[in-house]
Amino acid sequence: MTKDVFVSISGMHEEIAETPAVERDEAEAIEVVTPGSYYFRNEKHYIVYDEAVEGSSEMIRNRIKITGNGCVEIVKSGLSDSHMIFEKNKKNSTYYRTPYGQMLLDVNTRELEIQVTEDEIDVRIEYELDVNHEPMADCRIKMNIMSRSNGSFSVLG
Repeated sequence: MTKDVFVSISGMHEEIAETPAVERDEAEAIEVVTPGSYYFRNEKHYIVYDEAVEGSSEMIRNRIKITGNGCVEIVKSGLSDSHMIFEKNKKNSTYYRTPYGQMLLDVNTRELEIQVTEDEIDVRIEYELDVNHEPMADCRIKMNIMSRSNGSFSVLG
């Protein structure tokens, strides 16, 4: 993998409600495609990229750390701060700081798949998200990190 990479992250958050699924609002889809930097140190993959914040001139610095096939950490710093840890069949807690206040997040990872090749890393995560000890959403994240020198880039579906 080269230092210069493309980062594609797509996510889906389906709110947990007491009403049947057919009555719920549509799931909120999020997608980011951006250039980033990659490095490998101490048997861990690191990906760093900046994220623009709508309505603000400030950026959020994102750092993804992938350890083996069993752990993904996402650290956000800047306008919002958080440190989310995803480990299959484990619940991890963190605080999420925003300009409007701080929230306690519990992340219960149900599925975690990591595939690493010479020029690409694919990650799939499914998790339950609780905010301040209340069930909030069922979530899915797909990440694709690809060397920019690869020449072609496809967004995960």
